[in-house]
Amino acid sequence: MPEGHTLHRLARRHRALFGGRPVAVSSPQGRFAAGAAAVDGMVLKRAEAHGKHLFHHYAPDRVVHVHLGLYGTFDEAPAPAPEPRGQVRMRMVGETAYADLRGATACELLTAAEARVIRARLGPDPLRRDADPERAWARVSRSRAPLATLLMDQAVVAGVGNVYRAETLFRHRLDPQLPGTALAREQWDALWADLVALMKDGVRRGRIDTVEKEHDPRRQGRAPRKDRHGGEVYVYRRAGMPCLVCGTPVAHTEHAARNLFWCPSCQRG
Repeated sequence: MPEGHTLHRLARRHRALFGGRPVAVSSPQGRFAAGAAAVDGMVLKRAEAHGKHLFHHYAPDRVVHVHLGLYGTFDEAPAPAPEPRGQVRMRMVGETAYADLRGATACELLTAAEARVIRARLGPDPLRRDADPERAWARVSRSRAPLATLLMDQAVVAGVGNVYRAETLFRHRLDPQLPGTALAREQWDALWADLVALMKDGVRRGRIDTVEKEHDPRRQGRAPRKDRHGGEVYVYRRAGMPCLVCGTPVAHTEHAARNLFWCPSCQRG
């Protein structure tokens, strides 16, 4: 599933391609036909992301909400748009480009109030200027759930997925099973600041890179990582491989139906 930086990149891209101008919106697949017709030809006022949710604001009370889920993608190309191929849930056509949405979990027309309800259910997003880390700390510090659970809870921190969870816990040498109540305030402050920095870098690069310079493959004499997620990481999808810091084989288990990776030596309880 795309993590928060991907949605913020999409919001930024859509503002550049379509923002401030009328957009032709359609649903070749038909599943979003009524919603598309309601905003077709309207000016896209703004596009924003909160966690893994994307919001297109067309008017004071018309908002298109998109959640990509596991399989959703936006394909973009210069105009003119060709005949749609495959199951295109929503097509946006502007003056210079078009974008096709496929496979999304959600694509729906909401009122501004309904969009606020969705956002109210989400925790602070490290990539948003209005993020309040105190809200997340209040949830974490009172919870006996493990950090591995809390960081993936979108009501606690919005936008963090499997990669950012595994990597930030490793970077701060935190045991994934450590209860939230056992986390010190200074540890939380450092963790949040690191999430902000890493996710901003993800927006800029379009991939997740988490290793420090001294662990760069060129300095360690190892081959660069090859993975569809891209980026150099410490533990994510490196099960059984030596930890880049201590050499211990990276561990893997299933946690709350998701893959969890960590170093048993660097992240001792």
